[in-house]
Amino acid sequence: MKTRTLVVPLLAGVCGLTLITFTPRLTAQQPPAPQAQPPLEPCGGRSGQPEVPCPTDVPKMIAALPAKAPATPAKPRKVLVLGRAAGWAHSSRPLAAATITEMGKKTGAWTSDTTYDAAAFTADNLKQYDAIFLASTTGEFLNDPNDAAATAARKKAFLDFIRNGKGIAGIHAASDSYHSGAPGGGTPLWPEWNKIIGGYFKFHWNWPTPITVKIDDPASPITATFKGKSFNINDEVYTYAQDSFSRDNVHVLTSIDYSMMSDSDKKKENPQRTDHDYALSWIRREGQGRLFYEALGHHESIYYDNPQILEHILAGMQYVLGDLKADDSPSVKPGSKTANK
Repeated sequence: MKTRTLVVPLLAGVCGLTLITFTPRLTAQQPPAPQAQPPLEPCGGRSGQPEVPCPTDVPKMIAALPAKAPATPAKPRKVLVLGRAAGWAHSSRPLAAATITEMGKKTGAWTSDTTYDAAAFTADNLKQYDAIFLASTTGEFLNDPNDAAATAARKKAFLDFIRNGKGIAGIHAASDSYHSGAPGGGTPLWPEWNKIIGGYFKFHWNWPTPITVKIDDPASPITATFKGKSFNINDEVYTYAQDSFSRDNVHVLTSIDYSMMSDSDKKKENPQRTDHDYALSWIRREGQGRLFYEALGHHESIYYDNPQILEHILAGMQYVLGDLKADDSPSVKPGSKTANK
């Protein structure tokens, strides 16, 4: 596949055609059969211009954005947004990228560049950024199938980035990466990243599944917008491989109120997590750096129908940038026998 040099701002009018392909895995493990992509859609991330959001979605998203950031940046901040899909391509990817661009612009909390090319992930290029945002990246999103050395260098730069004090945020399919596709989520293909992101995809309830979102840490500044109150929303909701997600590893901010889910929807998940613990957003410390993850974001409406979700993402971004301090200790404290639910 021919790749392009970048980095370009998403909304700068660059609308080049990017081909989304499945790439062979650089691993000895047997890869899953590629998921069949549906026919091209009229606009968005599964259209003929997959880097361009649907024009009717952008103004709605901009109107829903918060006007002010919860924290004052300690210095000018810069974010690199990656929208590459090396597996399933989500239609909402370019809108998610545009959301981060416009959110930083409107609040003054950061500036950003957007790319769909993993070649941007070099140690030298990443020096200019304070955070990376993964816009529903899937599969082995940093891999170059023709260059094992380039793949290894990208992975090292990525891990060094967060461990040396910077931040990574991801939304929705950012957790559907670097795992085999066997039933139950398969096996981890990059254990270091699998632990950092906090869990990898096993199953999802199809959009639009209604869920009740529970606020697990109402004291956190990242959930302040919810004022401790649960709310209802529709989305395609992920569950995570049994051994890949644990409150021993992450600080849970929000989760599905499983007691409010219908019995018919519960039965769709097979096999079910034995703990029925379905976190939606969390943070964690990695070395001197920080991670924020939000599972909602499959459908474009997540980016404009609920301004509180956008405020939650804004606060999470400021946490990974280092401007908003929050308790990021694991939700299960050392020695505790029960989860903080």
